[in-house]
Amino acid sequence: MSPRVERPSPNFDHRPAGAAGDDGAVDMLVLHYTGMKDAQAALARLCDPVAKVSAHYVIDEEGTVFALVDESRRAWHAGAASWRGQGDVNGRSLGIELVNPGHEFGYRDFAEAQMAVLEDLARDILARHAIAPRNVVGHSDVAPRRKRDPGELFDWARLAAEGIGLWPTASEPRVAEEGEVSALLADFGYETDGLEETLRAFQRHFRQSRVDGAADAETVGVLDAVLRLST
Repeated sequence: MSPRVERPSPNFDHRPAGAAGDDGAVDMLVLHYTGMKDAQAALARLCDPVAKVSAHYVIDEEGTVFALVDESRRAWHAGAASWRGQGDVNGRSLGIELVNPGHEFGYRDFAEAQMAVLEDLARDILARHAIAPRNVVGHSDVAPRRKRDPGELFDWARLAAEGIGLWPTASEPRVAEEGEVSALLADFGYETDGLEETLRAFQRHFRQSRVDGAADAETVGVLDAVLRLST
């Protein structure tokens, strides 16, 4: 069992009734990177009442889990975001922050100890909450015009192999018809205002070798494969 440290944050409120259905149950897991220079700076900000941001959990690069907000409460991790046509992602989700300096401070691979602990924590969460694989997402998936995390170095395929989220193992490249890509992205769950940024978010998650915002044949083929998995 990974070390767990209680580090309560004051930055939370009550989940709204019916946030994720009639019973207000959690139905999303959102993964982030902290995007700060180190774990201490990230924890200080996530527990600072002036900052008004938080997450349910933080995992540092050594594999320690910090518990900040009780799962029954709404943490303030996603900001202005939407998924599958619904806003208030915070109200229906759990948020996990992974300590990583991010694109601004020297983005790097996620540590092995950190990923192993994330797998354990995510499996535990999925055992207790009805979260569909397509609803295990990154911050950039739900806020593509604002966010890039956890980014193209995050190992989504590893998580999917453990039953956490989706990852297509085979795809067939094809050229999309005009207007089709936007509709396909929306069908999966993405907001499509600012299509290029939404495509970048999709690529950061599912086509990580090239994040250019272009609807090329490979990206369209991967999108087709992801949609087949999500049905």
